[in-house]
Amino acid sequence: MSSHHLQVLLIGLCLLPMSAGSTGPADRQTDAALSGGATTVQADGTGAFSLPAANTSLLRRDSFFIGNAFFKQPWVTAPASTKARDGLGPLFNANSCQGCHIRDGKGEALSKPGPGPHSVLVRLGRSPANPAEQAQVRSNGTVPDPVYGDQLQPNGIPGVDGEGRLNLTLEPLPVRFADGETVTLHQPVPTLTGLKYGPPAPGLQTSVRATPVMIGLGLLEAIPEADILALADPGDADGDGISGRPNRVRDLSRQQTVLGRFGWKANQPSIAQQTAAAFHGDLGISSALFPDQPCTAAQTDCRQAPKGGEPEISAAIMAEVVFYASMLAVPARRDVDNPTVLQGQKLFEQAGCASCHVPRFRTGSKPGFPELENQLIQPFTDLLLHDMGPGLADGRPDFEASGQEWRTAPLWGLGLVQTVNPQAGFLHDGRASTLMEAILWHGGEAEAAQRAVLGMDKADRSALLRFLESL
Repeated sequence: MSSHHLQVLLIGLCLLPMSAGSTGPADRQTDAALSGGATTVQADGTGAFSLPAANTSLLRRDSFFIGNAFFKQPWVTAPASTKARDGLGPLFNANSCQGCHIRDGKGEALSKPGPGPHSVLVRLGRSPANPAEQAQVRSNGTVPDPVYGDQLQPNGIPGVDGEGRLNLTLEPLPVRFADGETVTLHQPVPTLTGLKYGPPAPGLQTSVRATPVMIGLGLLEAIPEADILALADPGDADGDGISGRPNRVRDLSRQQTVLGRFGWKANQPSIAQQTAAAFHGDLGISSALFPDQPCTAAQTDCRQAPKGGEPEISAAIMAEVVFYASMLAVPARRDVDNPTVLQGQKLFEQAGCASCHVPRFRTGSKPGFPELENQLIQPFTDLLLHDMGPGLADGRPDFEASGQEWRTAPLWGLGLVQTVNPQAGFLHDGRASTLMEAILWHGGEAEAAQRAVLGMDKADRSALLRFLESL
């Protein structure tokens, strides 16, 4: 190992959380507790989402720690003596991955009106207006705004103005259970303020996105494609009201259209491309997959800013970060034999939640990651797109995903989300501050399940929540 990598390894060791509990295999737990199979870790503290897979060898953990360091350490503007971590910007959302992925967990809730939380971002775009723009959606995912691109970047390096800021208003929406209890939801209404490069083009669409939980990504990538596609029913042929379908997206390294698995709309095909896209859009760091700076033609200072190399993140460092993201372990479930938890699981299934939040898969081959192969996992997702109704719609197409469709979010680790980050919210934009609020926002294909929960008495609702908190 080079002296540079040894230094980064030591940094990574120091940055790894110390409050997460044992990282050993959860081999004394029942199978129901092993959400990640043999990769599962015993952890329930604030660092529960930041541990390597339990079956990772000591030698392989070196790469995990190195990737951990580059994920957590701030990047700096170029030119700088810190050559391995320079090239931040010119426009960016945060100066480190950890700046938004707080302890590898969920972003903050949209709990109050005013400026949006630091850990949310705004996707931009517009509906395609002609065949050329329709082709652009098929090839790039969306039609970017000509002035601000496909993502609002509020920060800029010295000499470059950030693009603008997100401001939120929250519209109350009371929801009533059959027994008379009410919950008030809050519909976020985003607006953009302080735009520095002039007005955007007409028809701008904005989609607020909160950072997702990072655990188990490598296991999701190892699920055989055929097993995911077998769950698709785009025409609802079985008449159950559930019509999940895959998103087909562009794989830049293979130059092919493939199955999307990652992102709120399943718009990324792999952890590698998801990671490179985040470096590009969120930090302004170029890579082999995204070699250009995130500047539009209207942003002259951005285009003329100094670079930290071409590309700004090397293939070797990118590989370490991808390894880190792939090997973040899923914590073991808790209280799996508790009678209330078991009752909640039955209610979850009876309400139809498991139709989309599919409990189990077995992973297949994943070259380079033997730890993740042939594992019986419990992610509670089908990785497919579902129409979630107008309440959650953003109106913004993303490859084949419509403005009302979202990928089924994995539920593993759900009960620890607000332990890892007490300010975390739920759903794609963090609008739900509690799990019950998240359930009540479900519409579209999930409306029947939502109505079933509205009809439950308080004891059954509590049991359902106990089950979700055990995940």
